[in-house]
Amino acid sequence: MSEPIGSESFPYFGVEHTMLRATLRRFIADRVAPAGERWEEQGYVPRPILMEMGALGLLGMRYAPKFGGSGLDTLANAVLAEELGRSSYGGFAVTVLVHTDMASPHLYYAGDQEQLERWMRDITAGRTLTAIAMTEPDAGSDLAAMRSSARKTAGGYLINGTKTFITNGVHADLVFVAAKTGGPGRGRDISMFAVEKGTPGFRVARTLKKQGWLSSDTAELVFEDCFVPDANLLGEEGRGFHQLVKNLQNERIVLAAQALGEAMKGLEITLDWVKQRRAFGTHLWDKQTIRQRLAMRLGQVEAARALLFNTAWRDTRNENVIKEVSMLKALAGTLVNEVMYDCLQFHGGMGYMRGAMIERMSRDARVQAIGGGATEVMLEEVAKRL
Repeated sequence: MSEPIGSESFPYFGVEHTMLRATLRRFIADRVAPAGERWEEQGYVPRPILMEMGALGLLGMRYAPKFGGSGLDTLANAVLAEELGRSSYGGFAVTVLVHTDMASPHLYYAGDQEQLERWMRDITAGRTLTAIAMTEPDAGSDLAAMRSSARKTAGGYLINGTKTFITNGVHADLVFVAAKTGGPGRGRDISMFAVEKGTPGFRVARTLKKQGWLSSDTAELVFEDCFVPDANLLGEEGRGFHQLVKNLQNERIVLAAQALGEAMKGLEITLDWVKQRRAFGTHLWDKQTIRQRLAMRLGQVEAARALLFNTAWRDTRNENVIKEVSMLKALAGTLVNEVMYDCLQFHGGMGYMRGAMIERMSRDARVQAIGGGATEVMLEEVAKRL
């Protein structure tokens, strides 16, 4: 394989970001690449791998060192997600990113001291795997349409409802569940709860089969009079909607970074392919249309990465980047699919065969325009701010 393509020096980076990228590349080459196909077949990432990542300090980029974190910033999260995307295994990448950037932040930023002491160190060590349960059969990006409820009772709450498309849902030890705690007509009166695996009334209804991301488990979760004590309420009752919306920016930054990492990896393996594949007496690289298309795609990816790291840097400075994050998520989710289309096309029939890296990556990429906020939803977020 050729050297990784794409700029690695941005004015926002410090030595810690460069070192992080090097650590991730070594770990992926040594521990992920040799085993990724096996994880695809079994449908999940083994816990020991996550614990190894925890030991390297990779599961808590922005969390305080006293809780096992690295005390870094949003740029570090973006580097992590981009390199996970480069691994070529989208299911592995999203297993980690749901744990680090979509689920556990709800505990870290809204939890009280007792809750942090109870769970946080095991989360950053990879001993406790987390999931976030927002999406429902009739409520995806529209959080206000949520139907799951949490009724106050003596000493706690009774949760009822169904959640679907929950990444890590099968193997998670701790699930952060969004449920309505308000009365009729109070569409955004949502609260967040920490629900531990094995809690009576909480069960995995079924494991869902997907087009891609096969090395991540995805589940439908059911709550039937599931009692959670008051001590498991995250933050204030009725403030869950604001907690969810606040973390969506972080989710979308890392999903965009993952998508752009995938796009770069797709271009890398396609460059290798067209430079050695011969057709009509010459290499595919010698065809002007092919090399110019790949050059254009690389330029588009690099432009999107510039937006990614600028947005991550501004988020680190606590600037309002909702519009930029929405643009970034829409752009990256669309672009990675366009890149994969061209890469598979230039692989010809071989690219359509199961076992070809580009075939798997093309399947994995499709959800990037859907998960974490569909492209159309993202564009509406941008349009509202124009």
